[in-house]
Amino acid sequence: MVKLTINGRVFQAQPCDTVLAVAQKAGINIPTLCHSEAVHDYGACRICLVEVERRGRKRLVTACLYPVEEGLSVTTDSERVTKVRQIVIELLLARTPTSEEILALAERYDVTESRFSDMEGNNGDKCILCGLCTRVCSDVVGVNAISLVNRGTKREVALPFYDDETACIACGSCAYICPTSAITLTDSADCRTITWPNSKADFPMKECSSCGTHYAPVKQLQYMAEKAHLSISEFDYCPDCRH
Repeated sequence: MVKLTINGRVFQAQPCDTVLAVAQKAGINIPTLCHSEAVHDYGACRICLVEVERRGRKRLVTACLYPVEEGLSVTTDSERVTKVRQIVIELLLARTPTSEEILALAERYDVTESRFSDMEGNNGDKCILCGLCTRVCSDVVGVNAISLVNRGTKREVALPFYDDETACIACGSCAYICPTSAITLTDSADCRTITWPNSKADFPMKECSSCGTHYAPVKQLQYMAEKAHLSISEFDYCPDCRH
């Protein structure tokens, strides 16, 4: 076990734990946007920055990536941490001025406007480039249907060539994990529609052979059948009619 202090309180943790994991278990709030138990941490949003002191040296680190150490001292709400978080929020506001999640963070940290509002690349969408959607698509689902493209202020999430949804199985994982609703999913009748920041695609839904309910995307069921080495006919019935 490793002993460390967070905001003056002493904690014991496993050597493999991160500062964020220990703080969350203790009920200490550290804001996050790109953290999810579904994928490995990436440190993209930078909002979880905390101040650590080790051997007399203080510095800012991302809590989601920084491993605990014996004797480590962590401060989650120092004046320095707050100021840096405010700057990060200003940058996020400049990119996503309509995001409810970012606006809520801005209110919490008394950020009323962004000095970067006129920065190049402010496209008004809700994507904060956290990479959660691309990582869940590649690391969990395993299809790599979307990715981060371009550099700098032109960085964005996109399908191949912006319009090739061939690899997408319409599972909706990207929409479910998105922290700012930049990606949306809607099911209507026999169609599922997924909308990304710069593209949109419709996917047919499978009709249950018994009750007629359209219960899952056809491409997702085909993918599951292939992975499980099953016949696609195994999915002719919805979960309610299989019993």
